[in-house]
Amino acid sequence: MASEVQILHPRPSSIVAALYTLRDLGVDVVIMHGPSGCCFKHARLLEEDGVRTLTTALDEAGFVFGGQEQLTGLLRRAKELFDPKLMGVVGTCSSMIIGEDLHQSVVDADLDVPVIEVEVHAGYRDNTKGVVITLEAALEKGIIDREEFDRQKFLLEKATEVERLFGAASQEYLAPERGDIKYKATERLLDLMAEGNRGLNILNAKKETAYMFADINAAVAQVAKARGAEVTTLANLDQNKGLAKVRQDAKNILSGLLERGIAIDGIIGGLDEYPIAGDKVARWLAEDDGYDFAVISGVPHAIPIDALEGMEIFSITNGPRQVRPLRELGHQHVLVEIDLHPKTMGVSSIVESEFGATLRGLSELG
Repeated sequence: MASEVQILHPRPSSIVAALYTLRDLGVDVVIMHGPSGCCFKHARLLEEDGVRTLTTALDEAGFVFGGQEQLTGLLRRAKELFDPKLMGVVGTCSSMIIGEDLHQSVVDADLDVPVIEVEVHAGYRDNTKGVVITLEAALEKGIIDREEFDRQKFLLEKATEVERLFGAASQEYLAPERGDIKYKATERLLDLMAEGNRGLNILNAKKETAYMFADINAAVAQVAKARGAEVTTLANLDQNKGLAKVRQDAKNILSGLLERGIAIDGIIGGLDEYPIAGDKVARWLAEDDGYDFAVISGVPHAIPIDALEGMEIFSITNGPRQVRPLRELGHQHVLVEIDLHPKTMGVSSIVESEFGATLRGLSELG
């Protein structure tokens, strides 16, 4: 395990992680108990996914005198407005510092709707802490069982490990980079196919981001088929793994690939199993290592670099701060799909990627 590194660049928030986890659990309405600007961008994005995201809008007076009555009133109002089947209440740095009692507000609201209470703030080193706290609250409410909780906690530990060893949490400061020029990387990929090289086409994406990353793997498979090149496609699209939304997303994406005529040669896990899917890729390559190049979309740094030895690697990420770590691992071509996450919120079918469009365009398949 790598030693602790002091991270100077901003990192994802545990509050945001809690919000997305509530979404994956099927929550209809989330109330954030804090200032109106807290996690504003992600709160708006969650609305695109159909989750009503409200705020008690704590101000200076609330910081001094508390806002539990505001929270109780908003819980009742949210029930009247949206008639939710499942609600969530999320703490913020402000509410946690002044000692607000989320549970008491829920009791006082006296709703006939289950409410998952998430006592969280943004002061944790790892944003995955927000996920664990949310899952603990869901377990207590009986929304998930112990087996799923233990599975999720294990995956979160692995995800944290991957980021500390090979990701954006591995170095003191990482400047954002845009990666390689897409058409140049595409030209090289097409040359490799034309030369008769054998390719490995891997989708290892995190949850809803797979809606766009899958388009890249679809384009690679389509172009390879049109050019008579041999490409093997692996994907973390197990429809039976994960929370409700995660399973549905995998089903939607797999259906979209099949409709495009894309054959999946191997399933390497679910959409929440991206930190451990590399183990299955390594086992696949232990039985068949005759590949000359690999295209990896999603979380490329979770695939063991030793397993990819001898291949020319094309890695596509949506993290500008992931470019340098990937290059230092030995990935020869690193590309970034900018603003991918906002484009994959609220969708239920595959979204076109820049790299996929470039590959199809240069191959005259567009």
